[in-house]
Amino acid sequence: MPESLKAFVDERVKARGYGSHSEYLRDLVRKDELEAAKDQLRSLLMEGLNSKAGRPWDDLKSDLLKRARRKSSR
Repeated sequence: MPESLKAFVDERVKARGYGSHSEYLRDLVRKDELEAAKDQLRSLLMEGLNSKAGRPWDDLKSDLLKRARRKSSR
């Protein structure tokens, strides 16, 4: 690791109260994982928004209620 980058990490560890370099790196990885999940969610939302319209809610609700009633009567 270049000395300038090591100095930056050392400063972040000290300034943010991390116990070690590993703790700082784990936190960065967790934040990156969260950003990746947000990116995936945005992508899925956009895919949904750009897709054709689905069934009307009242039809879907009616079908779901019928299925639930059938399962509860078994």
